[in-house]
Amino acid sequence: MKSGILGGTFDPIHNGHLAIAGEVRAQLNLDEILFVPTGQPWRKGGNSILPTEHRVEMVRLAITGKPYYRLSLIEVEREGPSYTLDTLTELSSQLTTGDKIYFIVGWDSLTDLPNWKSPERIIQLCWLVAVPRPGYPHPDLESLEARMQGLSERLVLLDRPDVDVSASEIRERVASGLPISGLVPEAVEQYIREHGLYSAK
Repeated sequence: MKSGILGGTFDPIHNGHLAIAGEVRAQLNLDEILFVPTGQPWRKGGNSILPTEHRVEMVRLAITGKPYYRLSLIEVEREGPSYTLDTLTELSSQLTTGDKIYFIVGWDSLTDLPNWKSPERIIQLCWLVAVPRPGYPHPDLESLEARMQGLSERLVLLDRPDVDVSASEIRERVASGLPISGLVPEAVEQYIREHGLYSAK
């Protein structure tokens, strides 16, 4: 089993996330993509995010009917801050012989990886798959390798999809009364509208 892991706050999940999942799955011939909503993101401690139940339900709606996409509650059910290391350690403990984990990150996150908790252990637990992020330069692989020896042997660097949509843009559009059709799945758009999410107070 070859599994891709796509984590994030998903506040909200949008078509960019789905495009990334589809591209990675196709290019690496993965059996499944696990969507892992963050519980308490340690890098966003000062930022307000939607309650877990809304973010989880939007992911569930977005991937319904796609048998190769699965929702994992591994982080939202864990108490305390969410660390990638803990998630990968737990998932790795469930692997059988021949299974592989491909952890999907943006180019920006790859560049920041040396600042994560135990990055050297992270690259032992999985393959990293780095995808473009609008406005972020191509990662300096030589510099990263110098700080995390062995990274290049565990890295798949993709040059697509080049997705120009962000959750913050969607939240701002909703707050301003602007349409978000085409930016999120239709079921997610309806959920946001029905629950009054991101509307200006």
